[in-house]
Amino acid sequence: MANIDPILDELVKRGGTDLHLAVNQPPLGRVRGEIAPLRDQPVTAKELEEMLLELVTPAQRQRLAADLDLDLAIQFKDVARFRASYYVKHSGIAASFRLVPARVPSLTELGLPEVVWRLADRRSGLVVVAGPACAGKTTTTAAMVDHVNKTRPCHVLTLENPIEFVHESLRAQITQREIGTHVPTFASALRSAPRENPDVLVVSDLPSTEDVEPVLKLASDGVLVLLTVPASGSAGALQRILAGVSPERHPRLQSLLADCLAGVVVQHLLPGAGGKPRVAAHEVLVANAAISAIVRDGKYTRVAEALVAGSPQGMQTLDADLERHLGSGAISAETALDRALDKEAFAEVVRRTRPDLVD
Repeated sequence: MANIDPILDELVKRGGTDLHLAVNQPPLGRVRGEIAPLRDQPVTAKELEEMLLELVTPAQRQRLAADLDLDLAIQFKDVARFRASYYVKHSGIAASFRLVPARVPSLTELGLPEVVWRLADRRSGLVVVAGPACAGKTTTTAAMVDHVNKTRPCHVLTLENPIEFVHESLRAQITQREIGTHVPTFASALRSAPRENPDVLVVSDLPSTEDVEPVLKLASDGVLVLLTVPASGSAGALQRILAGVSPERHPRLQSLLADCLAGVVVQHLLPGAGGKPRVAAHEVLVANAAISAIVRDGKYTRVAEALVAGSPQGMQTLDADLERHLGSGAISAETALDRALDKEAFAEVVRRTRPDLVD
């Protein structure tokens, strides 16, 4: 029977972060941000099916057959832990694996702005951790949980799909529940969450608009809620939370979001210039009266100016952090322009701060 171990061994040996498997393609690993084959021979359909199905339980196999995709976490020997996503495409079954660090990195190691500590120290409210795919949202959230775990006695409840970082209870009691394994759905997990008496609730996804209200109510009722959302900036993250909510519910939930919002932390992982290690760039929003008014009125185009005005509180725009990294030479102008939220304004920044890059 085909075994995935040699491929994962090669990925870890090369210092890779991601693995992509598909029929009639060689295994592809992401190393220092670039995709490269891990062996010359392509993976056959039989080999790939044997590799992937060897890693799942009978219940997970049934879910894959019914849904045609599956998210799970895999412990690889004593070496590493991976988040795996199985899916079906035109050539058959395929999969992506993402390396989960063996140890939860600290907020300091991640280079997060100091204001993120203050958000993690809050006793209530909604903190949104946002970013595009593969930007380290789960890692940043885990670092915030680790900070809480090391600094105060409380109950932390996580609802994850799947569980990636495994936390050992230190000062806090950590309860980790995996959707589909320990509880059927996010909706049922959120219904039971108040009865589990959490001080901190971590929600890794909001798959349904019906899940929004219980999350916001918990954040309003004295629970610190850490919610991960796929979005490139603070404004997009806030809009994403209420996207799809029915018109009759939208004003009430928008007001609830305005009242319970504590902050937004946006993270982008960028390739370093000249083959240097990847660099994290951040946007940080801290709720205040101006931000609450923007959310309540749905005037999200005003978020950027509120971030600039809120710099004394530790707020910063993503583009300001990109400018900082560009000025230090950590990232290229092409990378900075690609990720900038206001590309026209950032092009002027490049011309002003790095005239050597302008023709």
